[in-house]
Amino acid sequence: MQSSSFRVDDFLAGWIGGASSVVVGHPLDTVKTRLQAGNGYRNTLHCILTIYRKETAAGFFKGMSFPLASITVYNSVVFGFFSNAQRFISTYRYGDGRHPCSLLDLTAASMLTGLVSVGLGAPVDLVKIRLQMQTQTVLAENLNFAGNMPNGSNIPLNSVSISSQQLYRGPVHCVSSILQTQGLPGLYRGAGAMVLRDVPGYALYFIPYSVFCQLLTPETSTAPHPCSIWLAGGLAGSISWVTATPADVVKSRMQADAQLHRKYRGLLHCILDCYRSEGVQVFFRGASVNAIRGFPMSSTMFLTYELSLQFFRSF
Repeated sequence: MQSSSFRVDDFLAGWIGGASSVVVGHPLDTVKTRLQAGNGYRNTLHCILTIYRKETAAGFFKGMSFPLASITVYNSVVFGFFSNAQRFISTYRYGDGRHPCSLLDLTAASMLTGLVSVGLGAPVDLVKIRLQMQTQTVLAENLNFAGNMPNGSNIPLNSVSISSQQLYRGPVHCVSSILQTQGLPGLYRGAGAMVLRDVPGYALYFIPYSVFCQLLTPETSTAPHPCSIWLAGGLAGSISWVTATPADVVKSRMQADAQLHRKYRGLLHCILDCYRSEGVQVFFRGASVNAIRGFPMSSTMFLTYELSLQFFRSF
């Protein structure tokens, strides 16, 4: 029914794996986003406790409905494209889509996957982050209050706090608001930073997974054990997310920006402004959360993907 160079079941398995990874990883993703783009958190634990005290457990799942609906499609495209890209490269280079890929082949397939993923992933991430940041107060220095106060009032900037809680009623309202005010380019704010994150990031995602799977699979076995898949996927996820943290910080800040007033003019301005105001350490904010979050998300993703693939191909 399907040729050896293109298979649909990779997309179906990616969809199932994506749904499971969203449920597992969204709470820590919310913490990561608040640490990177929010303010007033001393560290990861303080952020977790603050969210729980102010918003209860529901705060960790803020904005999850949209990722659950969209990231499942996103992961379907990512895993489907990556698997089919490997087969296409093997067919082109070796004349057989089932021929094992070399390290160079895997690198090319994974980096192409990262590039393709931005087209779908940038709007998804933007809406997710805007919804996750709903309860954050808007920093006064991001608003143009100078000269606008009546009676010459001189209010310290750090004393002004404006809630953006009612800015978006949900994902559909968020998308429509952005389209009305900024057009289609508004949905791709931060896409440049996402390219910097995902093109090398997917290479450091799929390649470690393949390497660890090979190392953890005995020579007498034809396929990796589910425990090996789980461990290899988790390690690959942690490695990928930690190394992608600097670009992820910039992406999160650009996408969380402009809810009421735009602060960053572009990618380079965001990088320079972050460095000048907070130093080089700002680019590693949320790295520990990424390392912790990356393990269960990716281990769940890869394990569910591989088991689903085995199920589909057993018929």
